[in-house]
Amino acid sequence: MPDAGIDRVLIAEDEIARTVRRLGREITTCYSGIDRELVVVGLLRGSFVFLADLIRAIRLPLVVDFISVSTYGDGIVSSGELKVTLDLEQSVEDRDVLLVEDIVDTGHTFSHVIRMMRSRRPRSLKVCTFLDKPSRRTCEVDIDFCGITIPDAFVCGYGLDFAQRYRNLPYVGVLKTD
Repeated sequence: MPDAGIDRVLIAEDEIARTVRRLGREITTCYSGIDRELVVVGLLRGSFVFLADLIRAIRLPLVVDFISVSTYGDGIVSSGELKVTLDLEQSVEDRDVLLVEDIVDTGHTFSHVIRMMRSRRPRSLKVCTFLDKPSRRTCEVDIDFCGITIPDAFVCGYGLDFAQRYRNLPYVGVLKTD
């Protein structure tokens, strides 16, 4: 039964768990030949729940770091400029990096983050997203590991929020629009 404010459950807990295990296997297979720890970088805030489950499903030595960005500044309309509000604690130069996002929607901000990460000269950079909403894409984003493709609906739960609420829901739900 969905919580108040949620119209319906889009992705149930058991499907989330299966998806995370599948992604963990795919990532483990892809990186099984690297000679150093995998650097898993979570894009805050939305990715933290997914990232916590995902790293437990990856069967490789790894380290975790976080980055947080904004393109909004003090306004409600994107400025188009990427502002790093929390940067990585370690260098990713010549490292294998997996960039983890909760959802790729328009791709605008995420494409900026990918370019910024590439400018830091990692040995390799791959992208993992829990949810993909390609119907809203305005910028091209290459996704290496995709959990679930969803329709154009405002979703929250499992780390995704609406006004900082609903992140703690164990499922992904569609927000009521009334």
